[in-house]
Amino acid sequence: MSESPGAGSWFRRFRPAPQAPVRLVCLPHGGGSAGFFLPVAHALAPAVDVLAVQYPGRQDRRGEEPVADLQVLADRITGALAPYRDRPLALFGHSMGATLGFEVARRLEAAGEVPAVLFASGRPAPSIPFEGGLGAAGDERLLAEMDALGGTDAALLRDPELLAMVLPALRADYRAVETYAYRPGPPLTGPVVALTGDRDPVADVEGVLAWEEHTTGPFTAEVFPGGHFFVTDRAEEVLATVVAHLGPGPRPGAGAGAGRTVFTRPATARPPAATPPPRTA
Repeated sequence: MSESPGAGSWFRRFRPAPQAPVRLVCLPHGGGSAGFFLPVAHALAPAVDVLAVQYPGRQDRRGEEPVADLQVLADRITGALAPYRDRPLALFGHSMGATLGFEVARRLEAAGEVPAVLFASGRPAPSIPFEGGLGAAGDERLLAEMDALGGTDAALLRDPELLAMVLPALRADYRAVETYAYRPGPPLTGPVVALTGDRDPVADVEGVLAWEEHTTGPFTAEVFPGGHFFVTDRAEEVLATVVAHLGPGPRPGAGAGAGRTVFTRPATARPPAATPPPRTA
């Protein structure tokens, strides 16, 4: 299929798979870029067509102003997906990308398209407010947070020129997460798979299990050994989970690895999620 210029700036297709039966839209974490999902595209092609989202303000879009509002980002990404809705779409978001994926899923469902699966990784349920205070923090505190969470090349943290390019987008992403306000409404109707690491300081198991309240479709939560970036440390197992849920007749919990815990619930009717009290990361 041809790609419209408007959509092309938002997505990177590292291994185009135009004949794949499903497209997986991957939404990076705060401070991340489309390149984070390069290994995913290579691993899943040609069975899955991976679209990695490139947010404004980073890499080849670094000349654009970062967007510090998740609702605005969700609107723009959903609009840019229009040329790709000729086949089922699934969504995979890590950390900030998980909340953003939820908002994109809401918009797709409102337009009559239920995502094949929403994979929400490394983030508590969207109804749990995030209070970190890093959006207005100084460079040293931001760098300390990046170092503590892992997932960032140590060389980057020592290179002033690279940091000068990365920090504005990172700060905007933290502002976007910290100012995000969940809007109560109907739960999703499609499947949700929530993932976290058992030592993730951002997304504890209780917060991840709360994603169950946000769908009437099948719900699965999987807890892997690891910290916030378990998705890279346990890449093979995470990819096996993705494949199991995207393939024909997906089985919740298929391909479980050593030390992994799986919680499942079939589709059920439930009321919209209430807004619980704030939590801190």
